[in-house]
Amino acid sequence: MPSSSQDPQHIKKIVPKGAEEKFAEKMREIALKQKEQETQMRAYGLGIPFISLAGKPVSPGALEFISEQDAKKHQAVCFFEKSGERWIALTDPARSGIDDFLSSLEEKQKVKIVRYLMSEASFDSVMKLYAQLPKVIEEIAGVALTQKEFETYSGEEYHDIRALNEKLKGISVTDLYKVIVASAIGARASDIHIEAEKEAIKVRYRIDGILHTVATLSRDIWKQIISRLKLFAGLKINITDKPQDGRFTISLADTEIDVRVSTLPTSEGESVVMRLLKSLSSGLDLKILGMAEYNSKRLMREIEKPNGMVITTGPTGSGKTTTLYAILNHLNTPDIKIITLEDPVEYKLTGISQSQIDSAAGYTFANGLRSILRQDPDIVMVGEIRDLETADIAINAALTGHMVLSTIHTNSAAGAIPRFLAMGVKGFLLAPALNAIMGQRLVRRLCQECKKEDVLETDTFNRVKEYLSAITPASGVSVDMNNLHFWKADGCGACNGLGYKGRIGVYEIFTMNPEIEQVILSEQVSEYKMQEIAVKDGMITMVQDGLLRALEGITSVEEVFSVAQ
Repeated sequence: MPSSSQDPQHIKKIVPKGAEEKFAEKMREIALKQKEQETQMRAYGLGIPFISLAGKPVSPGALEFISEQDAKKHQAVCFFEKSGERWIALTDPARSGIDDFLSSLEEKQKVKIVRYLMSEASFDSVMKLYAQLPKVIEEIAGVALTQKEFETYSGEEYHDIRALNEKLKGISVTDLYKVIVASAIGARASDIHIEAEKEAIKVRYRIDGILHTVATLSRDIWKQIISRLKLFAGLKINITDKPQDGRFTISLADTEIDVRVSTLPTSEGESVVMRLLKSLSSGLDLKILGMAEYNSKRLMREIEKPNGMVITTGPTGSGKTTTLYAILNHLNTPDIKIITLEDPVEYKLTGISQSQIDSAAGYTFANGLRSILRQDPDIVMVGEIRDLETADIAINAALTGHMVLSTIHTNSAAGAIPRFLAMGVKGFLLAPALNAIMGQRLVRRLCQECKKEDVLETDTFNRVKEYLSAITPASGVSVDMNNLHFWKADGCGACNGLGYKGRIGVYEIFTMNPEIEQVILSEQVSEYKMQEIAVKDGMITMVQDGLLRALEGITSVEEVFSVAQ
């Protein structure tokens, strides 16, 4: 029988190779877990939330909120940022000078600071990430376009997007981004798509609603491209299997352009979309947006009422929000209180209180609208009505003295009422609350430099005559059916060979009348019935409005039929 007391040397001999290291590592894990639990209990006692950051990624944008020097001095790190807030983790909330430091940050940066407690191990883990920040700062500085760079990269040499592919060959990744972004702005693109494919990287611009391939880049530079873009937008570089959203801003002489960045994992890498949002409210005029006088007069009668609902409808990208902004711009006077609830805020309007929802924090359209109504507004704009709760609050606001503007996803103005009722809205509340429902689409403007008269095919011409002859006399619009002329454009240097330059809206405006109210109250509602009554009452449909614009040479028949029928 072996002795019950064996010497340590003998024990070492029977322990498997590598077990000591595994044991030591396990003990470290246990000690670390115990420290985290102790810190969590301490946080509970102090009444502040606890956060464990050991080994967790932190975005460069959040980390650089506090300099490395200040982080060491106060043992405080910023680990999360969102609109108007920064979340700061501390090892000791009672540390000397920490209150003054955080108060100073709040005042200078105009943000609210939320305090968390972390362990020493979490602090040490985050501090290691500062080693990466000098590169981050350098790259973020590199994305900023100077006015001279913008004028160069969006100027005559880079104006033709059909030749952009050659311009991007052999330049650095930093300059590549500058050329891509500046050229997109110069080409009036709303979005930039950068997509990893099996053999190459494709760059596409969305111009006037249509995607155009402008460049094909080598796969060899994909990692540099995606890493640099994530640095610009404050995204986590090491996260490639989950979608991420970020942003950066380009400041030019006359405007700021907010660039919203979205990444999505795909089988060949990641797909990146950059949305370009100009923070200008100039041009937000209903006539500039393309609204004809007969529709403008019809709409003005409804929005100048003291209360009620005006709803815009249409698919994503049809210009609904821009139309609502144009209405707000028209109604915005010093004696009127206007508050908006948006997702996101797209245009900054002086004199209007604009609030952005934050679903992650529980700030939704429904509870945000409740809060807004306690602010004594005259006019409220809600970005979208998605559910019964939001619809009920909006309708009750319209019935109690407020003007409410909003959007809903339907294919036509007539389809909005059945959609409301399908949500569960009560017809006896909806009927008196509604002022007008406006359906809309965006059609491209013909390039005026290369526009020429078009000869339509017989079938197409007969369809056009059928739509135009159906315009009701109640609309006050008449068409000479014996004098119909239309235009097209083949493309030129002024429009990058596209034949179109810019877009206008085509609309149909459905206003309430006693007959429509009776149909709503009967609950025997169909989209077809609503459309029939509205047309009889003088509504010009979107297709008819588009064809009237085509008669004026603003757009083409082909474009109208492609988006508005």
